[in-house]
Amino acid sequence: MSVLFSELLVPGWADEKIGLDAVTGTYSDGSSFNLPCHTADPELFFSEADLAIAEAKSLCGGCPVRAQCLEGALSRAEPAGVWGGELFEDGQVIVKKRKAGRPSLREVAAREEEAA
Repeated sequence: MSVLFSELLVPGWADEKIGLDAVTGTYSDGSSFNLPCHTADPELFFSEADLAIAEAKSLCGGCPVRAQCLEGALSRAEPAGVWGGELFEDGQVIVKKRKAGRPSLREVAAREEEAA
């Protein structure tokens, strides 16, 4: 295994991470599953719109490698997108994207209740 100097500067570079090839695999006959993420518009999985995010999550519902995809995304701390049927932001699974601007009073109250 060769290591680039730039990799030495990245904390956690040697941690065990599950790559995309481990999830979708390489098949001897040159074909792969007809995975939803391979056949749908990739922009759908990285959209800001709630409707598109819901559609991307629903496409993941019947995927044969959904669990492995989610596990891999968690190990890689994916910065954004829908992975394994879950929405990621900054390496964490989130329920929904926050809209730009100030949070609503309900959101502030909910966060304060969680903290208490």
